[in-house]
Amino acid sequence: MINFKPSVLTIALATAGLSYFFCTPLAQAADENETGSGTVVNTEKNSRQPSSDVKEEKIERIQITGFRRSLIDSLNAKRFADTVSEQLSADDLGSLPDVSMADALTRLPGISAVRTSGQAAEINIRGMSGGFVASTLNGREQVSTNGERSIQFDQYPSELINSAAVYKSSKASLIEGGIAGTVELETISPLDADDAKKFKVNLRGMHNDRAGEVYGSQDYGHRFTVSYLDKYLDETVGVAVGYARLQQPSVATQFIGFAVNDSTDVDHLADDTNGPESNPANEYISEGFELQHVGGVETRNAYMATIEWAPVESFNFKADAFVSRFDKDAFARGMRVKFGGPNAAWNNANLDGNVVTGGNVNRTSNSYTRVEIVNDNNRDTDEVNSFGVNAAWQVTDDLAVDFDVSYSGSKSNFRNGLLWSNVAVDANAETPIFDENVSINYQLNGLDLPDVGFNQADAFSDINRVVVSKYGIYPFLNDDSITAYRLDFDYSLDSEIFSSVQFGVRYSDRHYSKDRAVFEYGNDGAFSKKEPPLRLTEDMVDVVDWEGDFSYFPSYLAIDVNQALNAWFPAGIPQPVQTWGNAGGVIDPKGYTTNYSWTVLQSGDVFEKVLSAYAMVNIDAEIASIPVSGNIGIRAVDTDQKATILEFVGDNPELGAQYIVDEQGIVNNQYAPTLKGIEYTDYLPSLNLSFNIDEDGQYIRFAAAKVMSRSPISRLAGDISAQADNDGRITGSSNNNPFLKPFYANQYDLSFESYSENTSYVAALFYKDIKSFIQTVPIPEFDFKGNGFNVPDFIIDPLSGEQIETVNGTYTTAVNNAEGGYIRGIELAYSHVFDWLPDAWSGLGFNLSYSYTESEVSRLTNLGGESVKQSLPGLSKQVASATFFYGYEGFETRMNVRYRDEFVSEQVALDNQVVNFDDELVLDYQASYAFNDDFSVLFQVNNFTDEPTKSYFGKQANTGTIQYFGREFYMGFNYAL
Repeated sequence: MINFKPSVLTIALATAGLSYFFCTPLAQAADENETGSGTVVNTEKNSRQPSSDVKEEKIERIQITGFRRSLIDSLNAKRFADTVSEQLSADDLGSLPDVSMADALTRLPGISAVRTSGQAAEINIRGMSGGFVASTLNGREQVSTNGERSIQFDQYPSELINSAAVYKSSKASLIEGGIAGTVELETISPLDADDAKKFKVNLRGMHNDRAGEVYGSQDYGHRFTVSYLDKYLDETVGVAVGYARLQQPSVATQFIGFAVNDSTDVDHLADDTNGPESNPANEYISEGFELQHVGGVETRNAYMATIEWAPVESFNFKADAFVSRFDKDAFARGMRVKFGGPNAAWNNANLDGNVVTGGNVNRTSNSYTRVEIVNDNNRDTDEVNSFGVNAAWQVTDDLAVDFDVSYSGSKSNFRNGLLWSNVAVDANAETPIFDENVSINYQLNGLDLPDVGFNQADAFSDINRVVVSKYGIYPFLNDDSITAYRLDFDYSLDSEIFSSVQFGVRYSDRHYSKDRAVFEYGNDGAFSKKEPPLRLTEDMVDVVDWEGDFSYFPSYLAIDVNQALNAWFPAGIPQPVQTWGNAGGVIDPKGYTTNYSWTVLQSGDVFEKVLSAYAMVNIDAEIASIPVSGNIGIRAVDTDQKATILEFVGDNPELGAQYIVDEQGIVNNQYAPTLKGIEYTDYLPSLNLSFNIDEDGQYIRFAAAKVMSRSPISRLAGDISAQADNDGRITGSSNNNPFLKPFYANQYDLSFESYSENTSYVAALFYKDIKSFIQTVPIPEFDFKGNGFNVPDFIIDPLSGEQIETVNGTYTTAVNNAEGGYIRGIELAYSHVFDWLPDAWSGLGFNLSYSYTESEVSRLTNLGGESVKQSLPGLSKQVASATFFYGYEGFETRMNVRYRDEFVSEQVALDNQVVNFDDELVLDYQASYAFNDDFSVLFQVNNFTDEPTKSYFGKQANTGTIQYFGREFYMGFNYAL
């Protein structure tokens, strides 16, 4: 390990028994005669570290236990890093107080999070969404549970992570993939720990103050962590193990507006024989909206284990494992309002531009207008497994070799179970009749809750009016894994300019698969005679009232779903099946009538093999008496990607049609399985320079690099379809594309950093020139045969029996050629500690950070009807964080405020709906008291102001989601032995 002389504290993290704070300064002990209580001056170098990017110097290093130790480690990592980076550090296992690493990372400048169910999960860096963020654990690439490249950081408990780095500039030795940045998580290295043996336990109870508003939700939860570290055989063998459990209620009270899905003349009569198309000036109408109580329990069990062996100073062997299981059981209850499309009767409409935002909607004989009572149960089971073995050998004084083998795997099983109920004229009738007397009044109020009214409002909570009409299960399985091998060399140079040269090679093999399945019974828009509805009984239901701001919404029936299903299916609930429905090509012994071919097209496999090599020289020189460090290098990356594809070719075996039989015995003979893909090579040069312009602690950094981020792994999966129309024109479409190439960017960073005795500040400029983005576009006169499609030369006219020669038509697919542009911005950070105040106040301080980002990149969205521009997903022009902290004689307290400007991201609970989110201001508070070195107690409040999440479709008048998640209170203790 390299020893550095610190001069200021720029990042501070509270331990589990202490609040953590950023950028707390520390006096330069090397300039003082006394090191202070609890400090030890150590000039020994860690001989187990085989290599370094910076030339080693024998400089005093201050080693401090507990809280100050974490501060020093953060300072050493950030100040002397060879890239533009942000650092988090903990003194030992269980030290970080956040629920997950997503929460911890959002304290850093230029980093923000997207909240899902009230919790931070995906992070954005410098205005770019999680898809542009690469992530590693112990230097190894991690796969995701959601079919993206970005990992879900809430899968990683902060208690088991010892340190984290966010690399905002790149270098050749980093694994490629992060245009926005690379997040590197590290678990503890037991032989590097100061303690020969340590056992820690922490326990916290938690409460959500909105849980009482959501019928059936759980009020209380807990967090529990236990860890153990020990060294054996004269400290040549080290072992560290840890277990972290989180069980917490997940609640939300929400309104969800649906996107525009049609248009009509809102003044036309429903029985107009010319229909809505007769008026060319139609207005855009939404599909409807939902009013919901959401509740459930999130349970995460995570395990960490590391064994390290260093029999001699020149060799180190380490094997580590990280396993996380995150189960989310959730329910959603309330009302789903369906306006019924253009054939409904629209009256007294209110418009925003050409979009209907309110009015009166009535059901007609040609519309499907209705209000459904929904009682949905969802289960999401996520697994993350990461294993690795590393051997580092200092072969000679100049040559070090590092070999690493790793496996990262994830599985996600999302089971979406929906129970629909509708209003009947008389639920007790022998054959219930659907009540078609439906009238809906509504008015959207932008980012405030809407005004709503229903003529059937009293019936929603009446067991004599409501019957269950449909049940559906829609599983979605993701399975992603990567096996990687890496070999690195580091050779020291006897040069006045270059300290060492590093080079290496890495090979990875990735396999991603996704599978869809479905079961449906009944009808959500009417009462089916073939699959009759279920009459509810008193023991199956409870009446639920709304509270607080939502109290004017009508009451509804909460249904015990399991009890209802057991009554509806006394022989057992049928299981989902993957079917191959397509008219004329299905032999279906089960008798299903719904076309389920979408389950096939949304299933498939992706195979990705990557071979990369790099060479990099590390710089240690002087220019005009100014010390200069850094690196310059290049990384070559060869990628071979392929995906399985089912091409629709009719029932013609000459075109490759095969009989495909699923496990339910359902047969389809109209698809031809194929494997398609692309191979490409990229060269990624990089440069990092750090100028120490003042030995007291002032630096200028400059970085430049070409970087890349691959397309989401799920977007490479094949869902191609092509068919010939009756006139012989071949058309096709695909939401994904196995030929998608990566995003590329040239990026530049320039920063000034100053570290003094009690103050530090950083000013940084960055510029990214993004070359392209993914968009779905129509390609006219597409050469289907030339691009490998199995298409016929002619078709037979069904009426005349004559041959019709086929011609190329339009193919709509995802391509990575949307026009790119710049992303540029500035980041500012300032911290100060009042150590010059009297002793009782010397622990008072603050840290401020602010970033401003802008981009010329924009996209058009028509989810709100009219096409309007959206900014780049993940980009908030302004992101700010303020931390105020105080500590004295065992007492610590901290308040953190995080703000992010409005941004664009994916709509909660809806796929492929990229919407605008309103700005957010989130406040957290912590306080703790340590009775001694072994025992402390703490109190936390997260989301102190109950900040909601609000979204809209392009314009604020087109309301998207308004969600309130509640405040989370934690109280507990930490014990160390």
